[in-house]
Amino acid sequence: MPKKSGHIIVSGIQPSGASHVGTYAGVYRNWLRLQADKTAKRFFMIADYHSITEDYDPAAKRQQILDLATDFLALGLDPKKSTIFAQSDVPEHTELCWIFNTVTPVSFLERMTQFKDKSSRQAANVNMGLFDYPVLQAADILIYMCDRVPVGRDQIQHLELTRDIA
Repeated sequence: MPKKSGHIIVSGIQPSGASHVGTYAGVYRNWLRLQADKTAKRFFMIADYHSITEDYDPAAKRQQILDLATDFLALGLDPKKSTIFAQSDVPEHTELCWIFNTVTPVSFLERMTQFKDKSSRQAANVNMGLFDYPVLQAADILIYMCDRVPVGRDQIQHLELTRDIA
């Protein structure tokens, strides 16, 4: 069996406001380190569909997406070394999410602590997108058949769901 030559990495961030030092320390610094691995295939995503699970202004959201793409480039992410894209530009993410929706038990999603936390904070706007967020995240990961997914601690339960869906 041929040896795999490198890792496939996918990671994303929501366009929800201005990048700041915390974003650099928690996300971008790691992405730049990952970009230095010449054998890895990297996908860095602007997770715009994930960001619309909360109240938003469409015009402001479009600008946030552009601002985040600008931040990616300004911080040193190189489109020649990494695939940089907006989630909404790849319809296969939502298509795969739909397929996963047909095999994912509702009870799995009802256990998601992030849904419980966010829905308690935005009680006036608890929507299906917020509930289904982890299934879309599973599609974001599995569509690239990646073997590395750098995420924050708050996303670990979603990775476990991704494993179960796979």
